Amino acid sequence: MTLPEQSRNDAHASLEGRVYNFNGGPAALPLPVLERVSSEILNWRGTGMSIMENSHRDKKVAAMALETEEDIKSLLGLGDDWKVLFLQGGASLQFAMIPLNFAPDGAPADYVNTGLWSDKAYKEALICGAGAKFASSSEADNFTYIPTSHVFSPNARYIYLTSNNTVRGTEWSSFPASPPAPLIADMSSDFLSRPLDLKDFVLVHAGAQKNVGPAGLTIVLVKPAFAATGKKGLPHLLDYRTYIESDSMYNTPPVFAIYVAGLVVKWIRDEIGGLARMATINRAKAARLYGAIDGSGGFYRGTARPDSRSLMNVTFRLPSEELEKAFLEEGKKNGLCGLNGHRSVGGARASIYNAVTDQAVDSLIGFMADFQRKNG
Repeated sequence: MTLPEQSRNDAHASLEGRVYNFNGGPAALPLPVLERVSSEILNWRGTGMSIMENSHRDKKVAAMALETEEDIKSLLGLGDDWKVLFLQGGASLQFAMIPLNFAPDGAPADYVNTGLWSDKAYKEALICGAGAKFASSSEADNFTYIPTSHVFSPNARYIYLTSNNTVRGTEWSSFPASPPAPLIADMSSDFLSRPLDLKDFVLVHAGAQKNVGPAGLTIVLVKPAFAATGKKGLPHLLDYRTYIESDSMYNTPPVFAIYVAGLVVKWIRDEIGGLARMATINRAKAARLYGAIDGSGGFYRGTARPDSRSLMNVTFRLPSEELEKAFLEEGKKNGLCGLNGHRSVGGARASIYNAVTDQAVDSLIGFMADFQRKNG
């Protein structure tokens, strides 16, 4: 992913004023990807127009989408029994599409409750008429951990989980072994941050705006054989078969977001060295930041149990809400943006997704130490 010299100089000249982005999403994108987009924005692949102006029916656009699909499958080691779909509506629409397709008319479905997003998915399943129930929940302990003991239904159509909890800062390090039903997961905030063993899964969905691209794109990995078991007679845009049969081109997809996602996938593959290397980098970043929290003598307090800590979303509190407010304000003045916790829980949160650099994390750690010296 190289740039012409003049384009590279122009792109770097525009870096003045950029901040370190710790937003929970939309989140940081890799600088080489942003530079590539900048260099191609007026004339994409020799078409004489921007990717944002090209028709989704154009052969080059269709080829780009299929190339992105194949790159994602290659990165994850997936075979022809999987299909990658490019949808819209975010994870929130998937909360409804999944039960409408696979647990209609009161059919049983198990959900693991690890926080806000899995709870929203469960409630949406009930609205859609599924016979959904919680197989386990960490709500009694404020969602500070990932449950390891579950009571799964023997006849459940699927088991639904959220792989990473952006709000509470918890993450599944391993998934249920030998589940009695196929697994489905919302992986919005840790998709492509680590290798995945998907042998027990039939569907994975992820909003792209955390680790993969800009807002507006939802990536769905689905086994067509499973999709074929879905309820018939659904509206076309709510039926996974519609997108499988049309290669995600049934209606106009989010073309620009697919294009950027394709560049991010190539960045992970070519510049990072793949998902195993990406995971190593992410673990090192998280270890340094959690080390700073744990070594603060209680001034900073992590909110997730150590055995369930997220590598993507590091959540913590300070001794008082007044100090938290000052921390966030001073951080922003120092170019450290997006450190506020989710509005439902408050506190602080550093989202250290793939594109958040070592330099960004080290700058945050340095600021934290300085803030504690002044206020501890």
